[in-house]
Amino acid sequence: MSDRWQKTSASPTVPHVQHGGPRDGLTAADLFRSPDETVELDEKLRRTYFWLVNKAVISPFYDVEFDAAKANRFPLGDAGAEITLPTQPAYSSNVLLPLLTFAVGGKCLMIGGPGRGKTTLAVLMGVLSGATPEDVRRHLQQGQPQLTVSDLVGLPLPRDLVAAGSLAEITIAWKSWLTQKVKIVDEYNRIPTKTQSALLTMVAEGYVESHDQLRRTAPDEGVESWFFTANDDSGGGTFQVIQALKDRLDVTVQAFGFNGRFFDELVTRVEAGERPEEHVPSSLVFSSDEQSTMLAAIRAVPLPADVRRKLEYFTGQFEFVQHGGRRFEYRTKDVVATAGGDVSAVIDANSGADLVVDLGAQTLNGLSVRALQTLILYAKASAWFRGASSVGLDDVRAMVPFVLRGKLLPNPQHPRFEAGDKELAHDPASWLVDLFDTAMKQFVALSLEASDPVGDLLAELGGGLDGLDRLTVSQRLTRIESEVGRISKVGKIYGRDYDDLVALKYRARSRAGRVRRRRTRSAVRAG
Repeated sequence: MSDRWQKTSASPTVPHVQHGGPRDGLTAADLFRSPDETVELDEKLRRTYFWLVNKAVISPFYDVEFDAAKANRFPLGDAGAEITLPTQPAYSSNVLLPLLTFAVGGKCLMIGGPGRGKTTLAVLMGVLSGATPEDVRRHLQQGQPQLTVSDLVGLPLPRDLVAAGSLAEITIAWKSWLTQKVKIVDEYNRIPTKTQSALLTMVAEGYVESHDQLRRTAPDEGVESWFFTANDDSGGGTFQVIQALKDRLDVTVQAFGFNGRFFDELVTRVEAGERPEEHVPSSLVFSSDEQSTMLAAIRAVPLPADVRRKLEYFTGQFEFVQHGGRRFEYRTKDVVATAGGDVSAVIDANSGADLVVDLGAQTLNGLSVRALQTLILYAKASAWFRGASSVGLDDVRAMVPFVLRGKLLPNPQHPRFEAGDKELAHDPASWLVDLFDTAMKQFVALSLEASDPVGDLLAELGGGLDGLDRLTVSQRLTRIESEVGRISKVGKIYGRDYDDLVALKYRARSRAGRVRRRRTRSAVRAG
């Protein structure tokens, strides 16, 4: 019976990828390539995905699509539901996102009710790293209310506690799971707060401390990845999850239920007593060198300028709030929140704002640098996984709902959630995708694809003043003032304007300071 698990795709899953990117269509050489030939790492990762989704966890929920505009749509029922049939390859998020996390060395939170395969999928990631199923299960940390810091990281040797004259003389028997390449914490929302703080240090800083002794948690070789499970992503449970730990999780993915049309597979597994983690094909296991090479290749995927500009526009929508402070720079949601203010109330006080245009009114916060870096990395991973030569806007769109879930928080007082699309109030993934799509429509409507006067001016000013005469420098400073004046005459200011104005002020003051220093040096030389 176990032989049925060992079959993997022999033909390429996408057209054979050259270093310059995928060719247009499969060739005969691709189709009849011997399975024994060396497989490129991206092809190996795709074969791993298809083995996981078709054999190991059986997840037919293909919710990650890359051709939303071209997909065939069919309305369902009388409640506004619809199903899309994509024309391009689509993927199941609760398998794809953990696998991409394994590839980039990220931190993935899998949420869902009991018995939906979260822990099984995490264990499979450990086996893919080269560990045995027994070792992965032994190293798995089970969250429970009595879990202490010593239970998590290790105990001091009793003889040293008695004989040691100082903390430096105490030897800690560190837990072996600390240096595993794949680390799994099951039901992390049942861990006591003090122990969560020790876990945070490991996740955020890569070390753990006990009795004045320090232990690095990075593996000796390969790439480290973390997998957490919980029954929800709100931080509830036996213990509230500390915000700092939640913020360190890169992606959050929903575990789906079982589709009854695949019941025969369950019967087969029960009759044979099989567990998928015990039958992972050896051809799908990644060595430490392969993991490191894979991460380097993902980081090297280019992010084109046009995609970068649209990503800038989207992420710049959310930090600004009109009545957040007196100084313009302080008019942010973070200023309001850290002062103990009610962000929803401050947003509501911005009377006259167009709530359809003001996407920032739908959120209670802006995006951290960490969240933006994570979005870039996972978009690169998505492109690399698909065999693309560079990141496309579809890659960014596909990763937005998983990277930004729990990081970009909805404003429950916004009319959209109170009386509009009520489904979005408890479907954060769909809300985030809709937010991104709306931003892209605005980008096109504002003709920013064809003309970006602020961007052009900032690029010109970024070249420095070397070799420029005084008149040219003065003209550029005047252009900044003119651009600020143009924006100020618009009337209502939105998040998209906030970043532009702050950047223009930065360039203006920076250039003015350099002009003064140049004049001072000239005066000194003349004297």
